[in-house]
Amino acid sequence: MNKKLLSLVLVAALAMSLLAGCGSKEEPKATTAAAADTTAAAADNETEAPADTTAAAGDETTAAAAAGGNTTGETIKVGYAQVGHESDWRTANTKNYQDVFSAANGYELSFVDCDNDNAAQLEAVRGFIQQELDYIVIAPIETAGWDTVLQEAQDAGIPVIIADREIDAPDTLYDAWVGTNTKNEGITAANWLAEYLDGKEANILVIEGSVGASATLGRTEGFNEVAAEHSEWKILDSQSGDFTQAGGQEVMESFIKSYEGQFNVVVCQNDNEAYGAMDAMKAANITYGVDGDVILISYDATHDGLQYTLDGAINCNVECNPIQAEVVAGVIQAMATGGSFEKTTLVNDQAFVAPGIESEYATTMTQEILDGRAY
Repeated sequence: MNKKLLSLVLVAALAMSLLAGCGSKEEPKATTAAAADTTAAAADNETEAPADTTAAAGDETTAAAAAGGNTTGETIKVGYAQVGHESDWRTANTKNYQDVFSAANGYELSFVDCDNDNAAQLEAVRGFIQQELDYIVIAPIETAGWDTVLQEAQDAGIPVIIADREIDAPDTLYDAWVGTNTKNEGITAANWLAEYLDGKEANILVIEGSVGASATLGRTEGFNEVAAEHSEWKILDSQSGDFTQAGGQEVMESFIKSYEGQFNVVVCQNDNEAYGAMDAMKAANITYGVDGDVILISYDATHDGLQYTLDGAINCNVECNPIQAEVVAGVIQAMATGGSFEKTTLVNDQAFVAPGIESEYATTMTQEILDGRAY
């Protein structure tokens, strides 16, 4: 893919995403007057969006970026070190990579499910280096501890793309980053809550994601940044549910024992945790959602999560778009053909609310939206 074609592809993808209502490029402020959409590209975001580039890519419409597959005439060998299979989001992300980096598209994909084991992920990357693959893609389980293995890949002359999550390492050690702005996701969730409560008190319980994951850190930071501006809000407790349904249920059961009757908001940092929290609250005869006593906020906006949003069980669901492989393939094609590419590409997100809720920060969920979802 030459430079001109890549530029046209990225422009087309951005235009499509804007037509789909994915939002503006400016970062939401940490106030209730902030921009509504998590699609904002935060070039100055210290934790979630690397600061040197502001390129943005759309949702599943970016499939056009990989429509021609590998154009080099030779099979490109790509290694993908995936976090695991802990959630519906992760399953959708894995399928997206397997579909895009297929033999039919001119790729040979070496895929490793690291099962949320950081040491195993480091070894998977070293295995890719030993296999002398052409490109390495990493969805990092944890943010820290990457410098050594990235230097090994660089010494071997293998380009590395960090995907989905972020790492604490100099950006000179990897070649590109593709993902979502999870701090903005946290800001959007909190801004929506402030709008919905309209000055009422909030006693909040948070079920966080995996410890050390950038998605956990970003969503927590963004939400807390807005929460700090509301003296009528109190975060009663925050514990990790490890992005799993079982973890969400276990944490919620513990919360109910400790804070029964004291909370009116539950924030789950992914849909699977929300399903577990719903199971725990239902067993304890605690009502939630639009007609319940507890406001339920979730992240990811997977198909099932949005079905619960449409049904009114989840009040607000903030998207983290798993359809990222097309963008990664575009970057690899540019690298392979000597074209230009962005160091950082933000994949656009949006937020959804249950029917009957009107919001500046989110789209009201409909059956038509659900039917149009690719994941």
